[in-house]
Amino acid sequence: MDYEKELNNLRNNLERAKSLKYKAEARLEQLSNQKQELIKELEELGVNPENLEEEIKKLQAEIDELFKEANQLLPKDILEKK
Repeated sequence: MDYEKELNNLRNNLERAKSLKYKAEARLEQLSNQKQELIKELEELGVNPENLEEEIKKLQAEIDELFKEANQLLPKDILEKK
């Protein structure tokens, strides 16, 4: 066994592992900051992050109702003549 070659391989792998660790830590910090910014934006909009799914469903229902109302207000008799 070539101990020098094996030692160099271990050093290279260790350096690569360190590099990957630092990149992962930086990405984690970036994502954490992004999460905090999103939570702050939600709170500014008056939405509790824990109730986000409920808020989305509420807004979807409101949009559906507005589309329904808009379609009811269209003059069907005029549109059917075309």
